[in-house]
Amino acid sequence: MMVCTRIRPLFPTLSFSAPNSVLLHSNSSLFFKAFPFSRSTFTAKTTMSAQTIEHIVLFKVKDDTDPSKVNAMVTGLNGLISLDQVLHLTAGPILRNRSSSFQFTHMLHSRYRTKEDLGGYTAHPNHMSVVKECVLPICNDIMAVDWVADELNGPIVPRPGSAMRVTFLKLKEGLGERDKGDVLGTIGGMKELFGSIDQITVGENFSPARAKGFSIASLAIFKGLDELDALNSNEEAVKMQKDKPYQHCR
Repeated sequence: MMVCTRIRPLFPTLSFSAPNSVLLHSNSSLFFKAFPFSRSTFTAKTTMSAQTIEHIVLFKVKDDTDPSKVNAMVTGLNGLISLDQVLHLTAGPILRNRSSSFQFTHMLHSRYRTKEDLGGYTAHPNHMSVVKECVLPICNDIMAVDWVADELNGPIVPRPGSAMRVTFLKLKEGLGERDKGDVLGTIGGMKELFGSIDQITVGENFSPARAKGFSIASLAIFKGLDELDALNSNEEAVKMQKDKPYQHCR
């Protein structure tokens, strides 16, 4: 599954015109456009981090939901940036969906220093209140994936105007560590081969309960939507993504 998103300036408009493309098959990607909310200025978040926790949540809003309730959900989720544990958080609608099996409509992406910080965010009363009051009443499907991004090189908060692609994979049963490492290495190595990728993280999902069987996740950040679309139309990149990682996926 793949999600693509684009980063907007700090102040959100709830229409959230995000070029979020979602490719949801057994191994799929989403394209999503997000607001770069952070606890400090963008320039203060540009150093490399030894370890960062990536947290992605996908939401399927019920058909015919009142737009004001959808806006309240997006506003409530984005307001969680105020929690001490959160380094970066953005939420909004997915605009492109290439999936025939999943039909998610919205996505949240956030980052944390440690798994403990993610746990503190999840258990925080403000988070639980937003989920109970704004999310669960209007959503009929939710998926969440978490992974450790080692040596994140670049800003914790994506640059305004950036585009994101999130990819989830289901690995074959009984796959050895060597083959698993091949998948992770191939995805992580794409940044060195394709200059349009500003930042890429990849890792094993450590929260299987709501991940619908996806075991590998990656996030690629591009300078803008043009760069993302150019990579998607690059035959070498498409072949690389299909040949190596997907031969180990189901």
